[in-house]
Amino acid sequence: MSTFALVTGTAVTASAAPAEGSAGQVAPVSWTPCNPDPSKPDPGIFDCAVYPVPLDYAHPSGEKIGIAMMRRRAGNPAKRIGSLFLNPGGPGGSGYLWATTTRFEARVTESFDLVGFDPRGVARSNPLRCFTTNEDADAVFDRMTGVPVTRTEISDTLAATKDYTDACGRNAGPLIRHMSTMNVVRDLDRMRQAVGDAQLTFAGFSYGTLIGATYANMYPSKVRAVIVDGNVDPQLRLSNGLEYDRQRATGGFELALDEYLKRCHAAGALRCAFAEGDTRARFDAIRDHLRTSPVTLPDGSTVTLSTFTGQVANALYSQSRLAPLARSLQALDRAINPQQSLGATAAQPSVSEASALAVPAPAALREAPADTPYTVDDSYYGVNCQDKPYPSNPKVFPLIARAWEIGAPTFGRYQAFDGPACSTWPAPAQEVERYTGPWNKRTANTVMVIGNTFDPATQYRFAQSMQRELNNAVLVTVDMVQHCAVGSSKALNAMVTSYLVDKIAPKPGQTLKPDADPFPAPVPA
Repeated sequence: MSTFALVTGTAVTASAAPAEGSAGQVAPVSWTPCNPDPSKPDPGIFDCAVYPVPLDYAHPSGEKIGIAMMRRRAGNPAKRIGSLFLNPGGPGGSGYLWATTTRFEARVTESFDLVGFDPRGVARSNPLRCFTTNEDADAVFDRMTGVPVTRTEISDTLAATKDYTDACGRNAGPLIRHMSTMNVVRDLDRMRQAVGDAQLTFAGFSYGTLIGATYANMYPSKVRAVIVDGNVDPQLRLSNGLEYDRQRATGGFELALDEYLKRCHAAGALRCAFAEGDTRARFDAIRDHLRTSPVTLPDGSTVTLSTFTGQVANALYSQSRLAPLARSLQALDRAINPQQSLGATAAQPSVSEASALAVPAPAALREAPADTPYTVDDSYYGVNCQDKPYPSNPKVFPLIARAWEIGAPTFGRYQAFDGPACSTWPAPAQEVERYTGPWNKRTANTVMVIGNTFDPATQYRFAQSMQRELNNAVLVTVDMVQHCAVGSSKALNAMVTSYLVDKIAPKPGQTLKPDADPFPAPVPA
């Protein structure tokens, strides 16, 4: 099988670049015109490629893997500055179609080729796969509980997690040993050279901020403009994965939830359906009920502690999901306490709206007929388990979950059970493939750091840490409950444009508001 094979079914025409040139040089990308969405007319402004990079940088002339790339050509070739590389996070997020993003102002898309790519092991770029069929995957994943509470749930989840990592050891191939962020950054620098840019222009979101920070410190002289939005704390993440996750639960998800419930109450029931009474106490009562008693709804769906926690976490990622979450919470409260039912109105949703909290997130995507080829990938753990140090004994995680629940009653257990896979991961990173600092190399240009005050996935303190740890960075704050900010504020987008195009860094100490209200007033009938 070719190491440059793309996932079957992706509508891409691509060609691999020729072999690398002499030492210190890389071959240019060989672009081929392509259509991001074949169901629509070809806009004629996109190109695709698969670019070869070393599987193992200790043997740069050895086996190659292919990085799938897409570019949207700069709208004004006469004013073209270079390429803007994009990464949406994850780890494991596909950035390929981010070449089609509309979150930047016109002056950015006129001045830059927008380049999206799938990092190594992700989606179209030699996907890291621990199973050969979805049936095999379901046999393992279906035994896991997202938020395990009982002894049986905990033991079954830990046993299934061990079976999962064993499958990764059997099926994932040699790439599993070379998935660290350091290798992703090496790939990125090769792509930078391959598109002909003397310095890197990059925007990384969520985990993509670690890619940006690592690049800035591995190649500080090559930084033209780097935006990091929704930030990790690089020093903490690479030195203590467990403490990083604890802070993510307490200072991220739990803090964002608390602020959401406060803002919902302040908005009032006509704008936020869950606003009546003590929103925190009502939410806690729902969660504690689900801990022992799942709720079966009239449509036959069941809300469990795991589906509930996953969907609440998912909703906190985006302002647009906050008002719908309130309706689902109100509906579920009515299902649990029917004697308090007031009838369905604009502020009183029907019980059926609670069904949104019964959907697993994202395990429902795994359903497939027997022997269906396994088409997703396992790059999330492939990267995390090489970057983030964890205890090697998975039996400690139930104790950790119990301790974390004290400070994070909704998300402590949820976050704690993200770690056991890394305890038995079959390919711990070699130290030579982990960049662990220093993080304060002086970059050629200032890095732009963006942080939301109540970001659930990457708490605001992480953005402050990122700004402090980098030697040459400025922090812009956005006051909202959401993960990542670019595209949510015209004022922020103007700063982004000025930074990317004109290389003018924002003034420090600025706090912005999003353009949209998460709880808009109802439209008069």
